[in-house]
Amino acid sequence: MTTGSRQDQGNTAHPYPHAQPQRFVISFAGFNRPWAVWIGHRLEEHGHRVALQRWDPQNSPGIAQALDDLARSGSRVLLVLSERYFSAGTRADLQDAEWNTALRAVTDRHPDRFAAVCLTDAPLPSAVAVLEKTDLWGLDAYEAEYRVLRRLELPTDRIGTETGRRGPRFPNDPPEIWGRVPRRNPRFTGRNDVIGTLREALTEAPAGASTVTLLGLSGVGKTQVATEYAYRFASEYDVVWWVPAEDRPTLRERLADLAPALGLPRGAGSYGEQIRAVLEALRRGSPYGRWLMVFDGCDNPDDLIDLLPSGAGDVIITSRNREWATRHTSLVEVPLYARPESITFIRRRALRLTAAEADQLAEALEDYPLALDQTAGWLADSPLAVGDYLALLQRRMDSHEAVTVSDDYPLPFPTALAILLNNVRENFPDALALLRLFVFFAPGPVPLRLLREFPADDVPEQLAGLINDQIRWNAALNKLVQFSVVRLEYSDLPLEEGGGGLETVQLHRMVHGIVRENLSEEEAEPLARAVRQVLAAADPGGPSDSRLWPRYAELVPHLATSGVLTSGNPRIQNFLLRCLRYLILAGEYRTCLRLSEETDLIWRAVLGEDHPKVRELSYQYGNALRNLGLFRRAETLTKAVSGRLTAERGDRDLESLRATSAYGGVLLCIAKFEPAREIFEHCLSTYRELLGEDDSVTLDAQNNLAATYRLLGRYQDAYDLDLDTLRRRERVLKPLHISTLASGIACAMGLRLMGRYREAQTRQEQGVKLNTQVLGLGHPQTLRAEHNLGMCLRRSGDIPGAGLRLRTVWERATRVFGVDYPWTLMVASDYATYLREYGDIGEARRISEDVVRGYQTQLGLAHPYSIGTVGNLGLVLRAQGERAEALSLAEQALVGMRGALGDRHPWTLGCALNATGHRNITGRLEDALDLSRDTLRAAEQVLGPDHPMTLSAQIALAADLRSVREHAEAAKHEDAGIKGLTRTLGAQHVHTVSAKQQTRPYWDFEPQP
Repeated sequence: MTTGSRQDQGNTAHPYPHAQPQRFVISFAGFNRPWAVWIGHRLEEHGHRVALQRWDPQNSPGIAQALDDLARSGSRVLLVLSERYFSAGTRADLQDAEWNTALRAVTDRHPDRFAAVCLTDAPLPSAVAVLEKTDLWGLDAYEAEYRVLRRLELPTDRIGTETGRRGPRFPNDPPEIWGRVPRRNPRFTGRNDVIGTLREALTEAPAGASTVTLLGLSGVGKTQVATEYAYRFASEYDVVWWVPAEDRPTLRERLADLAPALGLPRGAGSYGEQIRAVLEALRRGSPYGRWLMVFDGCDNPDDLIDLLPSGAGDVIITSRNREWATRHTSLVEVPLYARPESITFIRRRALRLTAAEADQLAEALEDYPLALDQTAGWLADSPLAVGDYLALLQRRMDSHEAVTVSDDYPLPFPTALAILLNNVRENFPDALALLRLFVFFAPGPVPLRLLREFPADDVPEQLAGLINDQIRWNAALNKLVQFSVVRLEYSDLPLEEGGGGLETVQLHRMVHGIVRENLSEEEAEPLARAVRQVLAAADPGGPSDSRLWPRYAELVPHLATSGVLTSGNPRIQNFLLRCLRYLILAGEYRTCLRLSEETDLIWRAVLGEDHPKVRELSYQYGNALRNLGLFRRAETLTKAVSGRLTAERGDRDLESLRATSAYGGVLLCIAKFEPAREIFEHCLSTYRELLGEDDSVTLDAQNNLAATYRLLGRYQDAYDLDLDTLRRRERVLKPLHISTLASGIACAMGLRLMGRYREAQTRQEQGVKLNTQVLGLGHPQTLRAEHNLGMCLRRSGDIPGAGLRLRTVWERATRVFGVDYPWTLMVASDYATYLREYGDIGEARRISEDVVRGYQTQLGLAHPYSIGTVGNLGLVLRAQGERAEALSLAEQALVGMRGALGDRHPWTLGCALNATGHRNITGRLEDALDLSRDTLRAAEQVLGPDHPMTLSAQIALAADLRSVREHAEAAKHEDAGIKGLTRTLGAQHVHTVSAKQQTRPYWDFEPQP
């Protein structure tokens, strides 16, 4: 023990013989890397040279040779001792003897070369005494540095000195923020190569792109590697934050939880603003620049890709999905254990086993980490010999009781797991009862909060005593943890925010599957029924309230597993319908479609297609189909429901009106605009009579009619309706309701389409902020708001701002929804027109061709979106000098749009405007002039004389007049057009300037949402 005050220690001079700079090699077990790094840094701050060498005698002939190799470096050797240092690569029954022999031999050959520090108070081999170790465990940084220097006979008068180079944190000091990282596994074994590769991939990645995916099959130890990395390198980070990422709602919730930890304000009931603030803070590196984010268990890249942080920190993802290789992350494979690792791990788990027995077990289980953990844990508490255990494995594999498994998992493991579960069944009935209840939740995290709120009347008889007795409950849960059947996760939120206690039980998928498959129907049904009641009791009851979405997100993963989809209980069925409604409103269309398809088959067979519940399901089913671009299926479904109800109840019945409105929404998607208009005008007038003008259903109908008018080119009529809807929704539903926010976007879009660009931009800038705050960055409606803002910026003349916004939205839409998602095609089309004018023409062509193919495949050749984007592609070809091909596409677009929408639709007029330019540059001057005159006359009548398209048509007519030497008339039209553009857009607007420079205008087709 050191005596004397710190002041005495820091100022006492010692006549050390080693005062000059020296070279050191620090040898350490990987588990203790933070200590080695910190000691090395402190020695370097004192002017010494340091090399770190991870202790790995498995790659040497033996311990003695490995120690001798350290001495041959010519440097002084400092060993960082712990239990891990002595157990690496050695057999436990020979460990002390082998070490004693090696230490005595190497210190005899190299006297004064070796020194040691010790991080444990556990018994060590007796020969450690020759190293004259100094103990560091339990000390603060000052005392630890003092002892290291004293042991190495170095001056201690500059303890704590800093040269300005930022170093690692003292290992006993945790990072500033340490968020829900799983407990460190004291039995963690090996994996040094994997961790080394992981570290190298993170440190060598380009700035802002340090993202690595740990890839491997279930149970191979991906989470354990990520956990060990977090602890091993914790001293190099200010923030370490763990995010369960098996489903998107959970990972969004956990990411949002980082906001208050970073000192950022919590959002008002929404995760959107919190997530945005977190990602921005991480990107800026403020208030913390060194951070590590771990996203654990993300098998669906689309769930995470738009939430991945960027900046100076590191990101680790664990996944079974190799698709991450295409998502700009480095892959690090987590393989099965090497045999020496298996043996070491088994003997740490089951101390009674010999090395030979551990080898036997590893061979039978094919070195599969999860299997080794569970079977060795069973053997640790069983007197059964390994040979007998393996014989039991063989008998079960040959019997009809053996569990059937997929090819993804080694055969012996499920069989061994069945034996483990038999042990639980025979000896721990409470633990078995609890485990059986857990498997009627989905694999992965089981929300224990729900079980604590178990409705008293719904507790199964066999569970009543267990659930109502906290002591029995805890004992059963602890027994499952002991056998590694489940893993506990605790909340690290403050007590006042609902934290400070047990939050979830993590149940492995294979454990889940085997337990579930071995239950009879008689055993399973009461448990499944109980879980269904638990889920229904937790229903927040308000799917349209975005503040309740996190609670719905917690429930949805468990619907199918618990049998909610097949339940005949009306209460459970209503709960399911509310969950589906939440999924639509939250933009989780694919999940909604999958659940709707499964439920529709079941309910139609049991209830009949005319049952009210089946009809209610059809609305959410149709919404999912429509939003995912599956328009023909949506049309068939909604038309059938609407037809049946109208025939039975007439066209003024509320349910008939609802079904007809759903059908009308699909008609808009397939460009049957006039039939849709008739439907929505009828619905709106009838709703006003039956429900009043301010009813939310009436306002939905008014919103639908406005969208129809907009698609028909009746922009002023659409805007008037949208503005009235917005004002009423602000009063009835409040400003932050999702429908109110949607009306705000519609109004901004209407202003833009009418040419009132500045007003549109101002309104949409506020709309983006509100949608992001309430719904989050990844919600489809937020992306729609951002897209419209990008278009407003472009039309207002902010070209750089528009380009950045449009590209960002396009990239996010592509990552989140996929390239063929209807909304992604719309954004891609607009971004391509921007690139044609202001960016990379080659990229513009590639994207334009992809959009045309996508729309033609999804909607057919005759849909206005297919036609309009063909016209856009023609403009790209014109810009690349392919004039004949460009003219052909422009004429196709004009003919197609006339056939689809008539001569006077704004889209037809835009195609005509483009065709005049194509005709002009290919020498068809008179044809161009005739079409230009017709186009200007029609635009003045349809859009008004001051609309930007009308003024563009006037500038185009002037160009065609000049081409045929009608200069006087050309000057008249040009002067009128420039004055009009100056009056409406401003003298410095890009369109005005282009007109003054006699640059011919063209029109971009813009698909509408």
